Amino acid sequence: MIRALAVGLALLPAPALAQVPEPGGFRMDSYRAPVPDTLSGATVVGPDEAFALWQSGETAFIDVLPRPPKPANLPEGTIWRDTPRDSIPGATWLPNVGYGALAESTDSYFRAGLSEATGGDPAHPVLFFCLDACWMSWNAAKRALGYGYEWVYWLPEGTDGWAASGHPLEPVTPAPGHP
Repeated sequence: MIRALAVGLALLPAPALAQVPEPGGFRMDSYRAPVPDTLSGATVVGPDEAFALWQSGETAFIDVLPRPPKPANLPEGTIWRDTPRDSIPGATWLPNVGYGALAESTDSYFRAGLSEATGGDPAHPVLFFCLDACWMSWNAAKRALGYGYEWVYWLPEGTDGWAASGHPLEPVTPAPGHP
């Protein structure tokens, strides 16, 4: 009886209390944590929906995974190699633009990168992603809405979900002008 009850409970959907509420502002810390199912003003898509958008070629894909900084105290002569990033083919990588608060130089970099990716058209569809359970893409998509972008998509599963669905990845480098 107890075993049957345990199995039955395991098959039930997660309770509503387990869902993450959408905050009113930007997420300011703990960026790798469960994310909400929604983003007001944006369309949330899964990997297969994102793949269809990618195949159409009509949506700009923006990767916002942060880039680890080069340590300031490396001994002279030490070779520093950036961590490679595999991303959705054709995506623009704008690292560090998904933090809750942005320095003026990072905000300018983000705006310029979005403008470049969308041809300066705020009505051009744009999709934001990072990794699975990464608030950086949620923040970036929310910020783009605030900039006046009209067709904003958000892929909460990021490249993790994209790759798990069998879709291709390719090495990417940050867009020029990274502060």
